[in-house]
Amino acid sequence: MFKSLVNLLYPKTCNGCDNSLLENEIVLCTACRHHLPYTQHWLNKENETYNKFYGRLPLEHASSLLYFHKEGIVQQLIHNLKYRGHEEIGKLSGELYIAHLLDTEALQSVTDVIPVPLHKKRLKERGYNQVTEFGKAVANGLNANYNDALLLRKNYTKTQTKKGLTDRAEITRSAFDVNPTEDDRNKHFLLIDDVITTGATLEACGKALLKIPESKLSIVTIAYAHT
Repeated sequence: MFKSLVNLLYPKTCNGCDNSLLENEIVLCTACRHHLPYTQHWLNKENETYNKFYGRLPLEHASSLLYFHKEGIVQQLIHNLKYRGHEEIGKLSGELYIAHLLDTEALQSVTDVIPVPLHKKRLKERGYNQVTEFGKAVANGLNANYNDALLLRKNYTKTQTKKGLTDRAEITRSAFDVNPTEDDRNKHFLLIDDVITTGATLEACGKALLKIPESKLSIVTIAYAHT
């Protein structure tokens, strides 16, 4: 009765369209789930995400779950995830994606899932890393370790959303480092993020991880934005 009263006073809404959720709906309404713009990247190794890093990073695998378009449902989801504390969106995204990634041969050897880190000041401001729940769901599905201590962000920067490609690349080039132990040698790291745009941040993170001897690298993101 108490749960019903709470839902009546504070109805749960869909993170995609803001309509009220039915009792059996979670995070997204049935209509929004049906219209999610899946990339199908997992069906083709040389997909858009993988090709984004051609000549930039040696990758075992790279893919994204959804397409990100301005004013689209995925933009709404990422905004709610990143700025409104709806971490359940990350968990759902991970659970949706792992069903496809389990059949990806290149990912069977993944040992550690590594989130793109926030600077400790940014983490304090936001209160959470938006990709944590996504990463934990993927790590659990791959029977891998979720490792948020290996990759470090050294520099605190303001948002880069209004900066050009050259400025973004310059800012991120030296922003990341690793804090490895002897046990981190010879591992397959799966680097994760929410949205890939230019790929500059992921490239910088990947290069930091590949400084670890005998390491391999893959990349998975929730969304892929056309630039």
